[in-house]
Amino acid sequence: MERGVLARARAAIGDGMRILGIDPGANATGWGVIETERGRHRMVAAGVVRTRASDPFDVRLLQIHAGVTAVIATHRPQGAAIEEIFQYKSAESALRLGMARGVALLALAQADLAPAGYNPMTVKRSVGADGRADKSGVAKMVRLLLGIDDELASDASDALAIAITHAAHVRGLALRSARGVP
Repeated sequence: MERGVLARARAAIGDGMRILGIDPGANATGWGVIETERGRHRMVAAGVVRTRASDPFDVRLLQIHAGVTAVIATHRPQGAAIEEIFQYKSAESALRLGMARGVALLALAQADLAPAGYNPMTVKRSVGADGRADKSGVAKMVRLLLGIDDELASDASDALAIAITHAAHVRGLALRSARGVP
């Protein structure tokens, strides 16, 4: 019985499923692509779309959109996740982050990807870091989970953590569904 449940769950999550994680930002939008198979994750690629603060904001938004679109075209993810907006020091910085997140969401929608959203605390807990862990704590856990020796840009590491979080949530939902649990 258990083998049938696991087979259905694996089919539901798709062995070899590629997931794109996005950590939006006006200055730096991190992205990370993983493949997940049987609960194990492998990094495919990761990077950062950087913009110059001296450029007009509309140009920066266009650069973020073009960068995310290029990542999608190159790596062809089957799933996507993006970090939710949380509290910011000022309304202006929250608004700028919201716009950066919006153009990333637009790129995902244009590729027919419906992203899940996760708050930072959920992401930290999903990768095994404390809910109040700093970026270096999250980066360390991401490197351990993906078997990466090299340092990653913090925004790319956060994006990989978001992808790992989504993989774990999709897998959990698939397992519950295969067992008939809502």
